[in-house]
Amino acid sequence: MLVHLFMGVGEDYSVCTGTMANSERTFIVIKPDGLQRSLVGEIIKRFEQKGFRFIAMKLIQASEDLLKEHYIDLKDRPFFAGLVKYMQSGPVVVMVWEDLNVVKTGRVMLGETNPPDSKLGTIRGDFCIQVGRNIIHGKDSVESAEKEIGLWLQPEELVYYKSCAQSWIYE
Repeated sequence: MLVHLFMGVGEDYSVCTGTMANSERTFIVIKPDGLQRSLVGEIIKRFEQKGFRFIAMKLIQASEDLLKEHYIDLKDRPFFAGLVKYMQSGPVVVMVWEDLNVVKTGRVMLGETNPPDSKLGTIRGDFCIQVGRNIIHGKDSVESAEKEIGLWLQPEELVYYKSCAQSWIYE
């Protein structure tokens, strides 16, 4: 059973921090290679240290149907079957992060899809070599993030709470 601290699901929680009315959510997946390489903690650490609020996490063995729906926009690409197989090769960690500009900033933190194009200091720039094993998935728009959050998680799995750090991060 998940507990919603301070506020109920669907309530206006902008009064908790003063900034939430302008916030957005992003969807992040740590892929099987990221999990097997024990990088989950490092990835969470980077998002937390940036100041983003962590509102959901789930360890899951994704089904073929879920992955085909998740990657539906890539279904006609030659690498689609291999991508689905790779994502089914082990469990994944799905997460939702929330705060101002989390989608854009999160994408910068991840680095480029092709790791050699990523700057050092990004997750892929620091930990990846090949595009086929780039350890993490993140969204490029609020709309696509919301779609994937709805695909992978139920509303009651998102936990909203007051963060004491918010007043130290935002004006």
